[in-house]
Amino acid sequence: MKHTFVKICGLTDVAMAQHAAAAGADAIGLVFHAGSPRAVDIPVAAAIAAALPKQVLSVALFVNEQETKIRQVITAVNPAILQFHGDEDERFCAQFGKPYWKAVRVNASVDLLNCQRLYASAERLLLDTDLTAASTDNAAQTYGGTGLTFDWQLIPVKMRSQIILSGGLNVKNVGAAIEAVNPWAVDVSSGVEQAKGVKSAMLISNFMNEVLRA
Repeated sequence: MKHTFVKICGLTDVAMAQHAAAAGADAIGLVFHAGSPRAVDIPVAAAIAAALPKQVLSVALFVNEQETKIRQVITAVNPAILQFHGDEDERFCAQFGKPYWKAVRVNASVDLLNCQRLYASAERLLLDTDLTAASTDNAAQTYGGTGLTFDWQLIPVKMRSQIILSGGLNVKNVGAAIEAVNPWAVDVSSGVEQAKGVKSAMLISNFMNEVLRA
């Protein structure tokens, strides 16, 4: 049986991206959000994408980005998937001629089934922790990479097998997450870092081993 699809997000150098691919990651996330400690510029992202094996997808992540910048990334990097992690509407996300994933920040008041209808053209919804109501000195934290989980019971059972589960996943809890939710994919960023924005080869390998075990 094939393992749960895994995306390792926030890669910033070729060597670590290749390690993640060799460890079994199915997709590599490249962050084009200047407020993130995991942001990459276009030439570095292009080098990472070009170095990946054919079966590993490159995912370009944007947060309320200008259309011109997104088109520059598409031209230079040619990502397999676009991921929109801000407040973009469906029309904006769907205009680029690429499959896209739409991130939804989950709290008890969010109607996830309605989100699924609002973004009917999205290949997947990615569910992440909502920190917009929390006090924080870094607004970028509200757009992923928080290291905090949300209540997985908020995900309607009928959509669990279709979603990408994100938010606070790490070696210690990804097995429980897969067993509890049975998502199509899991997405990890800060959970495989030795410092903010700095990935750990060992943690990536251990994370992939735990996914395979689960």
